[in-house]
Formats: sequence, structure tokens, C-alpha cells
Amino acid sequence: MTRSQHGIPATEVGTSEWAIRTTGLVKSFGGTRAVDALDLAVPAGGVYGFLGPNGAGKTTTIRMLATLLRPDSGTAEVFGHDVVADADAVRHRISLTGQFASIDEDLTGVENLVLQARLLGFSRRFARTRADELLDAFDLTDAAGKQVKGYSGGMKRRLDVAASIVVTPDLLFLDEPTTGLDPRSRNQVWEIVATLVEHGSTVLLTTQHMDEADRLADLIAVIDHGRVIAEGTPAQLKVSVAADSDAQPTLDDVFLALTGHPADKEFAL
Repeated sequence: MTRSQHGIPATEVGTSEWAIRTTGLVKSFGGTRAVDALDLAVPAGGVYGFLGPNGAGKTTTIRMLATLLRPDSGTAEVFGHDVVADADAVRHRISLTGQFASIDEDLTGVENLVLQARLLGFSRRFARTRADELLDAFDLTDAAGKQVKGYSGGMKRRLDVAASIVVTPDLLFLDEPTTGLDPRSRNQVWEIVATLVEHGSTVLLTTQHMDEADRLADLIAVIDHGRVIAEGTPAQLKVSVAADSDAQPTLDDVFLALTGHPADKEFAL
């Protein structure tokens, strides 16, 4: 495997054209249908933006795709593996960040990364080497020996992303990776995402920053009430609302036009 300046090895994605495919995917909680016959097709490679207001169904969808939640009906596949019938194969191909994070705040930064690598079956020597690479890439070397509970919010978020790529995943669910980060740290995360894609990963990105989606995403799906209500490149989505405005539309304008919610407010997955 080759390595980039960020110490990211290439993935072994295989020949599947689609990273994710869902057909008629449904999940209800009580009388509320959180995901409503969702059809989704995410090409392998690149960044796929998955946007929507609070309660749109994004969290539930991701939990089903990550085998953390069983669908009520419909099908979902990750690189051709059914998330129910072949859950172990799916788990082998993915990694998650954000509210799905597994960092332990009682451990130090380096201990978290070493533990993650050891749990994935790597030797102690490799685990330490990989941890050092990631700490350097995410500008956390000086804090490596400190307990994570003493980290700032931005430092915790960077460590979370680092932990998710101890092994370069074929598919990374990247949940609002730069919320609370300063501009320099945001750029660092953006560079890491670009490097992951260069080395074969697919990234499913959720973000409340429309400028981030505009910069990183090759394709974007906007979801509301459990269904995809629009999909396209950032440019295509902007064109879809351009007729209603004399000004050059932004993704914030697109989000507001499609969902009725301003994108600059905090919204959950």
C-alpha cells in the first residue's frame, strides 16, 4: 500500500460500482416513520454530501447502513454486501465518526489510537507507529500524552477523525467533522478528506456548513421526512433554484428553498 503525506494507505475497494445502494428502505419508531422508502445510490469513490434538517432521517439511515440498526423493510447494500444478511462484511469496510465516536476520554490521545489499532488486530509496534503518524497529521503530537477529557472540543473532534482512519476505510461516515474547529483545523480536516478520496475511500459527509459541502462534495443528496428530495452536484442544485433569484444562489439558498429551514442553524443528523 502506498502512503500519502498524511500516512494514509490506499484502500482495496474492489470492483463494486456503488458504495451504497438502498431500495425502499423503511424504519419506524412507534407511529413515526423516520426513513420512508428511501432510495439512495452512492457511487464508489469521492465525497457524497448527505444533508437535511433536524429529524430528516439522516441518523437513522446511517445507523442502518452501519449495521447498528435493523431496517423494518427494504434493502441496503454497502459495496454489494447486504447490511442484514452480511453485516460482518459491511463492518469490515466502514468507519464512523462524530456521535458514533468511540474515543475514551479517560485515556490519553495516543492510548486511544493505539487501542483502536490493537482492537483491529495490529501489533503493538504498528499500533504505536500509526498512532504517531495520525497525531502528527492532526497536529495533536503535543497533547498525545494528555487525557482526552482535558482536550478542547476541536482537539477531541480531530482525534475522533484520526481514530476513524487508523485503517483507511473503504467507506467513512463523516459526521459534521469541522463543527467547532478554527479555520486552520478545518483546512487540516479538509486536506485529510481529500487524501482519503485520493487513496480510494468513499466519504459520506454530513455537515451544517454549506460552504464545506460545496467545497468537498462531488454529489449531494438533501433528505427530508425520510426521503431524498433533491440530488445532484453542488452546481446542479444551485441551478435548480437560480430561476427564483437574480443573485447567484448558494447552497444555503438551496437548503432553505428545499427544506424551509436555514442551514446556518444547528441541526442534527
